[in-house]
Amino acid sequence: MAGKMPVLWLDNVMIRSIYSPPIGALKVNLSPSEFVKALQEIQDFQDTKDIKDTEGLLWVDLVGEPAEVCEPILREIFGFHPLSIDDALQEIHIPKLDDWHNYLYLVLHGVILNMQAEKWITTLELDLFVGQHYIVTHQGQPIAAIERVWSAYKQDERYIKQGSSYLLYRLADELVATYMPVMETIDDAIDQVEDELFKNVTANTLENIFMVKRALLHLYRIIIPQQQVLDKLSRDPFTVIHPQNQIYFRDVYDHLVRLHGITESMRDLTSGVLNTYLSVVNNRMNNVMKMLTIITALFMPLSFIVGFFGMNFFQPTAPLESWTGKTAFIIAMSVMIALPFGMYLWMRRRGWM
Repeated sequence: MAGKMPVLWLDNVMIRSIYSPPIGALKVNLSPSEFVKALQEIQDFQDTKDIKDTEGLLWVDLVGEPAEVCEPILREIFGFHPLSIDDALQEIHIPKLDDWHNYLYLVLHGVILNMQAEKWITTLELDLFVGQHYIVTHQGQPIAAIERVWSAYKQDERYIKQGSSYLLYRLADELVATYMPVMETIDDAIDQVEDELFKNVTANTLENIFMVKRALLHLYRIIIPQQQVLDKLSRDPFTVIHPQNQIYFRDVYDHLVRLHGITESMRDLTSGVLNTYLSVVNNRMNNVMKMLTIITALFMPLSFIVGFFGMNFFQPTAPLESWTGKTAFIIAMSVMIALPFGMYLWMRRRGWM
């Protein structure tokens, strides 16, 4: 395995490459000036052998590169259309697929889950230019799934010998594989919220429910278009996609269909959790109002008695000393004490408590 050229670093960004020539050992980290030679070598071999197969493959990975570094490579060396270059370097897109006849431009997304952040789900965009004998990938920031594929291709030449369409499948498959752990974590979060509903509803319960709903909606908005991209790759005829490799894209498409179904069921479950939360809160509020009403009802007769005997609007014209004596006091206190208990028993009998 050859690899004499160092990786080109620019302030924590890099241009790296893997090149499998038609004849010879694998080469890594070619300089940009060598990309043209590699592409010409592949083309010359194809013209000589008169075979339109996948002999020779160049994978160029642009990781965190500024637009002024990437644009000359994409425009002058590979000859990509300015619109596709602008889409890759300047725009943010949902998953999409553009067919430029001699190459495909794709946008795929990986996901990262961080439940401590303001938004749980972060999507990482991967831009791909796929030709018959090359792939150019552009990452705004390093994606772990792409790094795994890079390591596998760098260590085993057999992978890269299978051509650009198979490499595209490996990249798509690794990106989609990152979705399932995220789904499982969100499912655990839903279970935790459900437990809180029946044990101890806190001020954060509603916030967690809406965070889950927001995360699932974000996933839904990514999975649907990505599913459509993989469906096209598995069905439509493309110049750069070998028919024998379309079955692989069908497998990734099936994974996305399953993820779509899981997302839908989890969204329904979250809506049910939200309804349950509202029911629990309303039930708790009803219990509070019920107790306040009972207390008010119990003390209302007492307020009436106290208010009635406490009126002093008129001067007494008759001797009513007995109303202020000890006997009257004892009778009044007995009535005031017994009345709440009597009303309590009456309410219990009526089934109001």
